[in-house]
Amino acid sequence: GIAGCCAKTTTAPLDRVKILLQAHNHHYKHLGVFSTLCAVPKKEGYLGLYKGNGAMMIRIFPYGAIQFMAFDQYKKVIKKQLGISGHVHRLMAGSMAGITAVICTYPLDMVRVRLAFQVKGEHKYMGIIHAFKMIYTKEGGFSGFYRGLMPTVVGMAPYAGFSFFTFGTLKSIGLAQAPNLLGRPSLDNPDVLVLKTHVNLLCGGIAGAIAQTISYPLDVTRRRMQLGAVLPDSEKCLTMVQTLKYVYQQHGVRRGLYRGLSLNYIRCIPSQAVAFTTYELMKQFLHLN
Repeated sequence: GIAGCCAKTTTAPLDRVKILLQAHNHHYKHLGVFSTLCAVPKKEGYLGLYKGNGAMMIRIFPYGAIQFMAFDQYKKVIKKQLGISGHVHRLMAGSMAGITAVICTYPLDMVRVRLAFQVKGEHKYMGIIHAFKMIYTKEGGFSGFYRGLMPTVVGMAPYAGFSFFTFGTLKSIGLAQAPNLLGRPSLDNPDVLVLKTHVNLLCGGIAGAIAQTISYPLDVTRRRMQLGAVLPDSEKCLTMVQTLKYVYQQHGVRRGLYRGLSLNYIRCIPSQAVAFTTYELMKQFLHLN
């Protein structure tokens, strides 16, 4: 949970800008990544860069906790029950952990996106609880909170899978090939080798970059579906396939399906680096090695 919160707070301003760009907010749609980063503080103050971050923290603590815990549990189950080991079980366990965490915390993500999309002076939702009430009453009860779940699950499987897979594989290869150069004894158990902090950050960053590239178009689809009624073209984005087609036809690959990807690298690489590094440090701090 702490690993998730540290990671997301590091990149919260970039998250807000990404949502504004992905869904073509009319105040910022003519701008690029860096011009939007400069424009938001001018229009909404510096705290505008952290809009929706309260809802993000409420979501990300259980999300991070469930994801990392589920990964360890699924890994054991896959190894024992299915007899699959090597690097493949990391990929499978990571995908299943990501899906589990997403399903458990999806309504909080929905509310966070709605709050982050608002611009000062045009507030439809007054806060987290108000947003929950409004979505529940106006958008069909509980099903309203799960709009866009399908592309999220489909996108999360490769994202979390390749993220855990890449990090775990780089870690095991690094410690096997160059233990003295890349590793050091764990603080809580000198018999266990762990990666040095800067190597951890590098491996986490590479894992984030690879995972992001593979799953990004589904992230764009999810955001558009989550924003739903807030967008003028929402009736054309009711299902995952419809949304993918609509974005592709209207904006193409680079300016549609991959719009905001450069920002996502800047956002995701440090985020994953911090997440994996904090997780490894917390494991030592809580004597889990």
